[in-house]
Amino acid sequence: MTTESLWTYRAGVFGDESLSVIGFDVEATDGKIGSVDEESNVVGDSYVVVDTGFWIFGKKVVLPASTVTRIDPQERKVYVARTKDEIKDAPEFDDATYKASAYRDDLGGYYGRFPVI
Repeated sequence: MTTESLWTYRAGVFGDESLSVIGFDVEATDGKIGSVDEESNVVGDSYVVVDTGFWIFGKKVVLPASTVTRIDPQERKVYVARTKDEIKDAPEFDDATYKASAYRDDLGGYYGRFPVI
C-alpha cells in the first residue's frame, strides 16, 4: 500500500463531503474501541483520531483513512478493518507530534504492513 493510499478513504466509504464523523462510535473488527475525537478529510492526508476512553485508559489513537471500511450515519458508527490489539499496538499518540511527518511515517509503516481487508 502506498503512503498516499494509506491516508485516503476507500472508494465509496466517504461519499458525503459535508458529513462530520466527530462523535461517532468506532468499531474494530472485534468490538467498539471508542469514539471519533477529531478528523481530517484532506485528500491524501485523511485520518480519524479516536478517543479510546476506558478501553486503553483514555488514550487516543490515529487511524489512517484506509482502515475505515464503512461509515453509517444513521447508527453514527465508523467501522475499521483492524482488531483492537492491532490498534492498541500502534505507535503511541502524542498531542504535540501526531501531525508531524516523522510520526505519520511511523504510523504509515505500522499500518502499511497489514493486508488490506
